[in-house]
Amino acid sequence: MLSNQTLATVLPLITRCFATAAAHTKIQGLQKKLGLTSVKHIVAITSAKGGVGKSTTAVNLAVALATALKLRVGLLDADIHGPSLPTLMNLSGKPETNERGLLIPKDNFRVRCMSFGFFMEPDQPVIWRGPMVSNAFDKMLTGTEWGALDVLLVDMPPGTGDAQINLAQRIPLSGAVVVSTPQDVALVDARRPSASGL
Repeated sequence: MLSNQTLATVLPLITRCFATAAAHTKIQGLQKKLGLTSVKHIVAITSAKGGVGKSTTAVNLAVALATALKLRVGLLDADIHGPSLPTLMNLSGKPETNERGLLIPKDNFRVRCMSFGFFMEPDQPVIWRGPMVSNAFDKMLTGTEWGALDVLLVDMPPGTGDAQINLAQRIPLSGAVVVSTPQDVALVDARRPSASGL
């Protein structure tokens, strides 16, 4: 988990970012769809490389926002091929649906969670191409009953390829966090999603 010193530094910055986004961002059409009608902000957590701690950062940030700032927080695991949210948030089992046919997110540490990993068997590989990945992502994003949220964090798959571009185009973002390790070779790659808008 994030240390108290890190929280004291990071959380005020995030709060200011949300306030700025609220003042300048218009709610786009996609955000009106189904389960997203009461979501105020959507923030992507992304990286150009795998294995840099992106998912861990997303989970720590979500829990910190929910517990330290008492915000209403959702966390969507958009990595269809390698979902890690169920393990990191200690959640399992297939989500139920409500009377409108929307998925009911699982909840832990005051964070509402949705992941493709909830629908997979342990060690089951996902050998899907672009359209199938996009359809699964759309179902989890707009087909989940998120309810009233101050912020929905989206743990994006690593990289800057077709999958990341397609997902980014489907999300009305208020902002993004790019995660990297401090090595030069990682920082060079970390600048790519920033430059490409991912």
